[in-house]
Amino acid sequence: MAEEQDFGSGESGASSTYPQQCSALRKNGHVVIKGRPCKIVEMSTSKTGKHGHAKVHLVGIDIFTGKKYEDICPSTHNMNVPNVSRKDLQLTNIDDGYLSLMDDSGVVREDIKLPDNDLGKEITSRYEKEDQILCTVLTAMGEESVVGIKNMTS
Repeated sequence: MAEEQDFGSGESGASSTYPQQCSALRKNGHVVIKGRPCKIVEMSTSKTGKHGHAKVHLVGIDIFTGKKYEDICPSTHNMNVPNVSRKDLQLTNIDDGYLSLMDDSGVVREDIKLPDNDLGKEITSRYEKEDQILCTVLTAMGEESVVGIKNMTS
C-alpha cells in the first residue's frame, strides 16, 4: 500500500534559507526580498486594517550588491531568512581577478573573485604593499563575496 517517495537529492548540511514569521524579523537581521539575501535596515508595522492583518514594511540592502529592496508582508505570514555565514580568510595571492584565500587549517581557496568596487581596489593596494590582511567572506544562498578586510594581528 505504501508508495516509495523520491525526495530528490539535496545538498548536505543546512538549507540556504529557513522560514520565519514576519513579526519576528528584526532590524539588522537578514531576510530574502525578491529572491536576494538582504540585511534589514528599516522596518515598520502598520495597524490592523479592516481586512484583518497588520502589515510589516521591510527595507533591506542586498548583502552582496548593496542594492536596496522593499517588501510588504502580513505580520502573521512567513518570510524566508537566508543562512548567512561569515569567515575570515588570509589573503595569500591575487591572480587574474581571483583571490587566493587560506583558512585556519591551511586549506587554500582560489574561487572567490576580487570585488570590482572600492573594496577591491583597497585589497589590491594593501596586497601590493605586502600587508598581511584577513578578508571577511560572506556566504548566503549559494553566493560568496568578500565584504570587508582587516589587518592580521600576530
